[in-house]
Amino acid sequence: MNNPATFPTIRTEIAGISVLELARCFETPTYIYDSDKILERIEDLRQFDVIRYAQKACSNLAILDLVRRHGVLVDAVSGGEIYRAQAAGFPTTGTAPPIVFCADLFDRRALEYVTNLDIHVNVGSSDMIQQLGQTVTEGNISLRINPGFGHGHSQKTNTGGDHSKHGIWHHELQSCLQLARRNGLTVTGLHMHIGSGSDFEHLAQVCGAMEKCALVVGSELNSISAGGGLPIPYRDGESTLDINRYFELWNATRNRLQETFDHPVSLEIEPGRYLSAEAGYLITEVRAIKKMGENTFYLVDAGFNDLARPIMYGAYHPISLTPSDGVADRPSQPVIVGGPLCESGDIFTQQEGGLVCTRELPAANVGDLLVIECAGAYGFVMASNYNSKTLAAEVLVKNQQPHLIRSRQTESDLIRDERIPS
Repeated sequence: MNNPATFPTIRTEIAGISVLELARCFETPTYIYDSDKILERIEDLRQFDVIRYAQKACSNLAILDLVRRHGVLVDAVSGGEIYRAQAAGFPTTGTAPPIVFCADLFDRRALEYVTNLDIHVNVGSSDMIQQLGQTVTEGNISLRINPGFGHGHSQKTNTGGDHSKHGIWHHELQSCLQLARRNGLTVTGLHMHIGSGSDFEHLAQVCGAMEKCALVVGSELNSISAGGGLPIPYRDGESTLDINRYFELWNATRNRLQETFDHPVSLEIEPGRYLSAEAGYLITEVRAIKKMGENTFYLVDAGFNDLARPIMYGAYHPISLTPSDGVADRPSQPVIVGGPLCESGDIFTQQEGGLVCTRELPAANVGDLLVIECAGAYGFVMASNYNSKTLAAEVLVKNQQPHLIRSRQTESDLIRDERIPS
């Protein structure tokens, strides 16, 4: 499971379908998702008792329905995501809660959903315990603990430590347990997630912190969550995560707790990016090629309104070219790939901090397509209407058949809810 990744610079197919044909049928920019890749990643994680998809990564109803049909439960971070989960067929109750609300606060709408539907809550602040206790007389909750340290490829993806807003500070665990009891709530689960890009040194620290906190909670605990943040390869030569080793570390922690408590403890994992990122491709058309001093720019019809990760985190995405004339034998050259927005930061080849970089790509012509790869997580879900650009279409490929799962937004959709006062 430690295979080094390779990414093509010329791509003619996605999930067995011609890229040119996909662009012809659905236009550009369009997100394409390969269902087989999602199912492959689900199977990677079957050793865990519960796979709980962090739908914020890619929340189209068709994706939620797909994972549900393959035994995956779901995490929700807003009232809207609870609504989505229900619309995709997730029930609200089950042996393991099918939907868990995980946040650091309740907005008023989310608290209504949780209360009215009896949704299990993974609490990220003491105020949430107080507010939930004012609306329900009893119930079970989980606590998300910030162990005091974090990890991530960017400070913006680091969700642990004292610079992070996420979770209950580990020193406050005892007081939160007491607050829960006063409000008729029983802590039955613990969740610990320190950020994206886990490595085994940090993972061992997380497992140790989880075990320490679990012993404080005591024998009422019946579930622990390893959180998410599982890395995927984005560059040639990067290896896939050793899931067996990852599971073994968490399973050893769970087994020690089961021996101490003398009852089963369920082990959950909460993948988002890991399930959907590699399945997603953003197809975009080259609309202009410009020479600016020594730099060559490929300007495409997708921008950071479609895929914000590069401008937000300096995230790297593999990029491949689909020649419109079918000629694949083209020399490579260093280029900068940018979008259509009236923003200098609308660049797909940049590092964190906005440093513009070049990428070796085959020579292109106007009308060729670029495929931005590993774009299935935090892609469409972060899209916006900036510059009054319409939202892209989304397509799911199942059994080599494309299915439109979100129509392209129209200009009339942009202004549908706007009003000019008389």
